Amino acid sequence: MARHHTHLHHDHISNSPTPPDTGGVTRDPVCGMTVDPAAGKPQAEHDGHLYHFCSDGCHAKFTAQPEAYLTAQDPVCGMSVDRASAEHMSKHDGARHYFCSSRCKDKFDAEPEAYLGARAAPEPMPEGTQYTCPMHPEILQDHPGDCPICGMALEPLTPSADSGPNPEFVDFKRRLWITAPLAAAIFVLEMGSHIGLPFANWIGHTAFGWVQFLLATPVVLFTWPFFRRGWASVINRSPNMWTLIALGTGAAYLFSVVALMAPGLFPLGVRDSMGMAPLYFEATAVILVLVLLGQVMELAARERTGDAIRALLDLAPKTARRVSDTGEEDVPLDTLVAGDILRVRPGEAVPVDGVVTEGRSSVDESMLTGEPLPVEKTEGETVTGGTLNKTGSFLMRAQSVGAETTLARIVEMVSKAQRSRAPIQAMADRVAQYFVPAVVAVAVLAFLAWLVLGPSPALSYGFVAAVSVLIIACPCALGLATPMSIMVATGRGAQAGVLIRDAEALERFAKVDVLVVDKTGTLTEGKPTLTDAEPVAPRTREELLSMAAALERGSEHPLAEAIVAGARAAKAPEREAREFEAVTGKGVTGKVEGRQVALGNAALMADLGVDTDGLGPRLAELQTAGKTAMYVAIDGSLAGLVAVADRVKETTPDAIRALHDAGLRIVMATGDARGTADAVARDLNIDEVHAEVSPADKHALIERLKSEGHAVAMAGDGVNDAPALAAADVGIAMGTGADVAMESAGITLVKGDLGGIVRARHLAVATMRNIRQNLFFAFVYNSAGVPLAAGILYPFFGILLSPIVAAAAMSLSSVSVITNALRLRMTRL
Repeated sequence: MARHHTHLHHDHISNSPTPPDTGGVTRDPVCGMTVDPAAGKPQAEHDGHLYHFCSDGCHAKFTAQPEAYLTAQDPVCGMSVDRASAEHMSKHDGARHYFCSSRCKDKFDAEPEAYLGARAAPEPMPEGTQYTCPMHPEILQDHPGDCPICGMALEPLTPSADSGPNPEFVDFKRRLWITAPLAAAIFVLEMGSHIGLPFANWIGHTAFGWVQFLLATPVVLFTWPFFRRGWASVINRSPNMWTLIALGTGAAYLFSVVALMAPGLFPLGVRDSMGMAPLYFEATAVILVLVLLGQVMELAARERTGDAIRALLDLAPKTARRVSDTGEEDVPLDTLVAGDILRVRPGEAVPVDGVVTEGRSSVDESMLTGEPLPVEKTEGETVTGGTLNKTGSFLMRAQSVGAETTLARIVEMVSKAQRSRAPIQAMADRVAQYFVPAVVAVAVLAFLAWLVLGPSPALSYGFVAAVSVLIIACPCALGLATPMSIMVATGRGAQAGVLIRDAEALERFAKVDVLVVDKTGTLTEGKPTLTDAEPVAPRTREELLSMAAALERGSEHPLAEAIVAGARAAKAPEREAREFEAVTGKGVTGKVEGRQVALGNAALMADLGVDTDGLGPRLAELQTAGKTAMYVAIDGSLAGLVAVADRVKETTPDAIRALHDAGLRIVMATGDARGTADAVARDLNIDEVHAEVSPADKHALIERLKSEGHAVAMAGDGVNDAPALAAADVGIAMGTGADVAMESAGITLVKGDLGGIVRARHLAVATMRNIRQNLFFAFVYNSAGVPLAAGILYPFFGILLSPIVAAAAMSLSSVSVITNALRLRMTRL
């Protein structure tokens, strides 16, 4: 696939960042997507040519193995050809092919299928695929069809990387190729009298009418899906754009048929000097073709809204190299099971989630996180399916396969988010609910007004006005305004490592003015290390660490892991704890070899009646230095203290500044000690600090801020953050944290740092601005279009809008909304 796309790209490569023959754009040589060189996207120079990329992931693939994307195979002789210097090229079925010599090119041109073979048809969607409506996600069925509410063609819940183009898109393009020449012919015949070609006079008006009938009828028949959708809207009592299109064009066609076959049914004031009643075959045919053209353009644009998901799906390789006792073999990805040993070679994508068992390498994770720097992976490190191995080769043990991989879960989350509805959509829905009946009423009133007050022939003027109102007022643009923006935005977010659970979270986040953050794992790396262990005589350091580590082996907290690792490094004896108990927000207790041991903060020691005065000043010093210090008590007496330090993430300071610049107030809420929290907050310039708080306290803090009128977002990564994440207007989970935190959040950051929050904020603001622009376009268009179509300008300027112009405007309004939504793909986050 990548090589095929490169065929399209390489003809535009030059030494200039913006090749002159592409209108200022070029194509990504890896995925084939169009890239604007001025958009600040990644770029790379190779052999004197400058290449531009849509994402850091494609850039990494290219820089790892540029030749894989720059050479082609001669389809005749099989030789490798350098695309940059190839002198012989031919295009067939939209793909470019390169040749080593003119002789090979001539052979190919004479009989291309002999060298390409029959092209496989697009694979059907997998059995059991569910289909839904892009505008009405509540519609769900197990087969393709039309939405009973709006009439749009249903689409698969999740795009498939192997699926072909949208069948409706293919069908409508075929219908357009058939009907467009017929509509053009009837349009030329009708316009002949205005350009000195009076066809009606030459062949006779009656014969001229039958010619129009013969040209227009196939157009009506080939656009029958529009009338079927219009009838379905009546049967389902859900008036929509197809109601108006079917009513307007159907009335024009039937009126013309009656006028052609029985002109005597019309009053003399309507018929011309030849006794012919007016015919609207031309308007009917041209309107239907314009609507069909608009649908093709809309479907083509909607295809691009799924590019983000398809790009994610393409990250996973189709095969994996499995290592067994009998050797190594390439096997399909869907045959892998947890526990398989796989080899990943340089330049290959990691097939599934797992852990490195042998070897080392640097892995580019930018395809999931948006961060360009590769991450070193050694034995015991986890790797994620879809990321790109850059340098070394390593063996890995598969842990999560199929639908359980991180990539599969991301695709599922993005798909669900694209089908969700933002609260702002409710306004558009309420308007659309009453809009179609109101338009029909306006069309009837316009017809009656022209019939009573209009000049002769009043019937003709009234009919034209009514059809124009019905056509121009189609609310398709109004219905597409929000869903298209949400679909594009969620896909764009996924490419930047920001996963949106639903559209409501995106809308709410644009309004947030207070961000509450946890400390450990959110502001800091969440991988603390033991820095101090100070015993109280007669206890020794080894005994202190041994007892503390025995308790912490029963805890999953990152601080516990640091103490256990520090005790192991100090070669302290390993002991087992019994009757382990975690005291929320205070620490842990248990029995170690018959002795009662406790580790925690001053509140826990006070509950146990342990005197901490002797080490109180020292603990305060450690906390002022930004360390987390804890007391250790054995059999009711103070045994010493231990301290760990958790480094602030490198990205945190810049992210805090950016969030402040975005107008957010930053509040830290942590269970850590006051001194440690204050030290971190002071270094990061955090606005407000709440230390030594329990999960219930965090929840209460969120509720208090909301009661004060703030829109609150909460960012956290632990189980203890779940209540606060659920209570916040927007919960933001770190992808490196606990699953329950991600389940409670509306936004998940794959990378797990505050830089993702900055990207999410920019995306939310840009999306809501884009939706408002779309709604403005749709409302203003319909508000202005209906009175113009009804003939409000006729008394002043003698202008009556043609139904053909109304049809063109209606189609362009939908396309303009989708085009505006697609601009979000280029949003810089």
